[in-house]
Amino acid sequence: MVLVLGIVGSPRKGGNTELIVENALKSAREAGAETDLILLSENKVEPCRACDACSKTGECVIKDDFMHVFNRMAKADGIIMASPSYFESMTPQMKALIDRTGYYNSVARGRTTFDGKVAGAISIARRTGLANVWTQQLLFILSQKMIVPGITSYANAVGSAPGDVLKDEEGMRASSDLGKAIAELALRLKE
Repeated sequence: MVLVLGIVGSPRKGGNTELIVENALKSAREAGAETDLILLSENKVEPCRACDACSKTGECVIKDDFMHVFNRMAKADGIIMASPSYFESMTPQMKALIDRTGYYNSVARGRTTFDGKVAGAISIARRTGLANVWTQQLLFILSQKMIVPGITSYANAVGSAPGDVLKDEEGMRASSDLGKAIAELALRLKE
């Protein structure tokens, strides 16, 4: 059995980002994976202070939910990261998680925590920023030595008001394909 973790980078609970990640996780379950979901709206992850304390102690000095989120990421075999576009970029919540995770994994863990995990990215926008957000998340995934499975389309969707994303058939199909591909590759790698 493998575990696929969805991370929702939106500050809006129950919004389009959460809906599309749930869609991807449903496909991961249908492919044989267990799933878990993290809502950054319910977890406080402050920006990295670049204090370098974690390189000396192996612990982050910021007292927030970062270590809880990091440990859940470390436990997962597959990770789906999703963020809406906020002025052509990912949300501050997702950016803080990526910065803290990347730095902590590099200096406190020798950049090995995510080696060989399977991961993918989803971006959501009202109109613009899909490619920027998707690429930013993918660059993080690749920098952490994770494997990105191929699918037939980008896992991006268009929506503004909560629930709009459900009308984007291509986006919903692509997110479903991503969830399935991550689960199937993670299962193959576990054999």
